[in-house]
Amino acid sequence: MAAEFIGTFWLVLGGCGSAVLAAGFPQLGIGFAGVSLAFGLTVLTMAFAIGHVSGCHLNPAVSLGLVVGGRFPAKELLPYVIAQVLGGIAAAAVLYTIASGKAGFDLAGGFASNGYGAHSPDGYSLMAALVCEVVMTAMFLFVILGATDKRAPAGFAPIAIGLALTLIHLISIPVTNTSVNPARSTGVALFAGGWAIDQLWLFWVAPLIGAAIAGVIYPVVAGKSE
Repeated sequence: MAAEFIGTFWLVLGGCGSAVLAAGFPQLGIGFAGVSLAFGLTVLTMAFAIGHVSGCHLNPAVSLGLVVGGRFPAKELLPYVIAQVLGGIAAAAVLYTIASGKAGFDLAGGFASNGYGAHSPDGYSLMAALVCEVVMTAMFLFVILGATDKRAPAGFAPIAIGLALTLIHLISIPVTNTSVNPARSTGVALFAGGWAIDQLWLFWVAPLIGAAIAGVIYPVVAGKSE
């Protein structure tokens, strides 16, 4: 649980921090491509750091998908989810403390929160956001299940998983600001408040559905690992 707390803290601080602090920095801003890479790097670095401790889930949807796929005991799901959500909230608190140190800072920009409709970065509808989050999370879990399969090349899983998350952000930041992770969405939404809280349900429901779909499909496609 401690490893999951720290890992999720790093994911939210690194990914959302890059969006809040660095994405639009005048002339030198990293843009959404940089934010995408930042999210991927958080997972890649933590996978090497704590993969041997907790499996480096960092995401309630990942934990659920692994349960459905028969890779993780169901009795450990709730403790993992609690640790992940608390890690995300702690990271959002640190990020808020840093960001609010700049004159003129306010939460009107959403604080890297996920949204749909008027709060989608490019105005995508609720249905578009739902489909996007379900499919992106399902593909993320499919990559995770495949890369961590005992039959896969050893030692490369963190790279594949980190790059998959980068790709997912490159695709879906314009649609929802990319969640695929309820803990990531919850942490910043609690500080942004208002619409971010109102729309948070989608960023729990859709990733969990997508993860469960992948947990069912991967063993059918690949067969059970011995």
